[in-house]
Amino acid sequence: MGDTEPQTADGKVLWHFTMSLDGFVAGPGHGMDWMTGVSSRPGLIDEYVTTTGAVLGGRDGWDLSPDPGGVYGGAWEGPLFVLTHHPEDAKPADGVTFLGCDPAEAVRIGLAAAGGKNLEVFSPTIGRQLLELGLIDEIDLHIAPVLLGDGIRLYDNPGGAPVRLHRVGGGDPTLAVNVRYRPVTTARTPAGSASDD
Repeated sequence: MGDTEPQTADGKVLWHFTMSLDGFVAGPGHGMDWMTGVSSRPGLIDEYVTTTGAVLGGRDGWDLSPDPGGVYGGAWEGPLFVLTHHPEDAKPADGVTFLGCDPAEAVRIGLAAAGGKNLEVFSPTIGRQLLELGLIDEIDLHIAPVLLGDGIRLYDNPGGAPVRLHRVGGGDPTLAVNVRYRPVTTARTPAGSASDD
């Protein structure tokens, strides 16, 4: 299996993240320094810059990184919506609208603002809620070759039922995706150190 087909601007609700191999989209405290040294195929960022019409995020992530110009490294400009239980105490920012509505209404507002392009969801919590409401059209993941072990998971729903997914593209949509990595380490087992039991 090769890379996915290029993203298209079809007015989709797109839950989009770079994710560690063990399922985290941010480190502890929403830290993103773990992405240093992770590369992507040429043109990938431009693909999302041109197909994204609006972004929907959550308050936790916004409060830790309140920079509307930081989306795709500053290459993307457009309406940014932050869904929060307390919009009244949010610090205003140019180009950012704080929404105190339910997630379905936030999607309606975001899609209208996206102007026929995609609404990207940059929040694990909001994404889970939208998935439960049947409002996610695609989950678009870039799996980084790193194991974090702790942080913010893409999908955290203890006690919930499994959510079955179909892979986008040709072939069997239920086929497992195979990846193979080697740890980057200089540690080696010294020769002759095996147990002689």
